[in-house]
Amino acid sequence: MEFVRVDGKDCGDVVLYALSTCRWCKMTKQLLEDLDVGYRYVFVDLLDKDSKAKAQEQMRRHDRSGSFPMIVVDGKDVIIGYNEEQIQKVAER
Repeated sequence: MEFVRVDGKDCGDVVLYALSTCRWCKMTKQLLEDLDVGYRYVFVDLLDKDSKAKAQEQMRRHDRSGSFPMIVVDGKDVIIGYNEEQIQKVAER
């Protein structure tokens, strides 16, 4: 599975799992970019079958719901859904 890198300031390893058709996912991507946070993302719905299964497995390690968007920071801090306040805290790191 290949992530797309978006340049910005280093706020840790910020990974976004998103769906290409999800309004909240698009808003989350835009907020990260507006806050100049460097991050990686993947559109899970556009992955092939094996990569999609792997992405969903990685997501479930952090949260059993499998909800989108999901941001994982440094492999441990998880933000589920569009949560502007929590995303701003990531940008303040």
